Amino acid sequence: MKRLFLPLAIGATLLGANPATAADPDQLLKNTEAKVIEWRRHLHQNPELGNREFETAKYIEQHLKSLGMQVETGVAHTGVIGLLKGGKPGPTVALRADMDALPVTEQVDLPFASKVKTTYQGKDVGVMHACGHDTHVAMLMGAAEVLAGMRDELAGNVLFIFQPAEEGAPDGEEGGAELMLKEGLFKKYKPDVAFGQHVTSNLPSGVIGYRPGPTMASSDEFRITVEGRQTHGSRPWGGVDPITVAAQIVMGTQTIVSRQIDITKEPAVVSFGKIDGGVRNNIIPDSVFMNGTIRNFDMDNRQQIFAKLKTTAEKIAESAGAKATVQIIEGYPVLSNDPQLTQASLPALRAAAGEKRVMEIPKITGAEDFAYFANEVPGFYYWLGVTPKGKDAATAASNHSPRFYVDESALKIGTKAITQLTLDYMANYKKQ
Repeated sequence: MKRLFLPLAIGATLLGANPATAADPDQLLKNTEAKVIEWRRHLHQNPELGNREFETAKYIEQHLKSLGMQVETGVAHTGVIGLLKGGKPGPTVALRADMDALPVTEQVDLPFASKVKTTYQGKDVGVMHACGHDTHVAMLMGAAEVLAGMRDELAGNVLFIFQPAEEGAPDGEEGGAELMLKEGLFKKYKPDVAFGQHVTSNLPSGVIGYRPGPTMASSDEFRITVEGRQTHGSRPWGGVDPITVAAQIVMGTQTIVSRQIDITKEPAVVSFGKIDGGVRNNIIPDSVFMNGTIRNFDMDNRQQIFAKLKTTAEKIAESAGAKATVQIIEGYPVLSNDPQLTQASLPALRAAAGEKRVMEIPKITGAEDFAYFANEVPGFYYWLGVTPKGKDAATAASNHSPRFYVDESALKIGTKAITQLTLDYMANYKKQ
């Protein structure tokens, strides 16, 4: 089934209803502005980690039910799904917001700053919405209220996805978008398209950044254990030195991207973040453990990197009389924006932010599990700047920083953008 998307001109009539009786989306949006900020502040002050968003889920559930939606809870542990059925036939548009916070102690001086503490991986930590998921939830709650106020005129349905554990599930648990799909979310609701947005300190407040095609990298973890044979540091020939072998593996793997992968297709990165071995200056240990990450923008290259990393580590170790065991833990796949949908979405973004405040941005080597949704249906994911006027977005505290700051005036733009995307898509949807 082919889907056609024809961009609307900015300011075009979105609905076929009589203007005298149709709901006014601009007025509905204006009515939600203060509420979105209120919701965001409540969520910011009460953050919860992934798969533990119990109170957040209740807060969202109450709101969606107040709008008369069909609501499902407990999806992928704590996820909340709202289905808004429009008054006219048409596509089902999925809108996603992630709900989880991070184990970060807030350092922003706000009257609604988080004071929440918890235990994470055996350590006492603060909890903070340091990536802006509180704003994502609040803006989608606002869009839900606006679209619910237009339900009789909507040419289709809207699937509101409030997703847990985007930052990753706790050790030993599944979670996030992948688990939602595994539990049958898209099979049950059958969305035709999926939209998502993310706030960022890398753009000035109210500026929207987008990119067609591969946009965010896949994210994979590797673990390498090098087994040698312990000996005295004064007699290295009496054993097999895993530290020297580990050093050679670090250097050898750098040629995977620089010499063995067709880098003209898409960029890639192989980085070591941890090396652990030995207990004393004059004892060569039995083993060394190494841990790192792989980022790339091409799924074929991804598999090649996996294979070459394994071969490189094993053969270098073998050449020294040691043994290397390589474990690769696959993470989020490449997030690729559907090019046709991206182009068709630009009028909605420009209507929300302004003609000159929507820009194409470079690839991002960070990862996002919205990629799972975009692998199932055409997807479009974009960024909303939240660094206030007078501050340089290039040097502003980044997402995940304890000093991450959101200019709340941008939230009305994000709410309008996700709403406008839905209306535009419905107005232009055709099947053949």
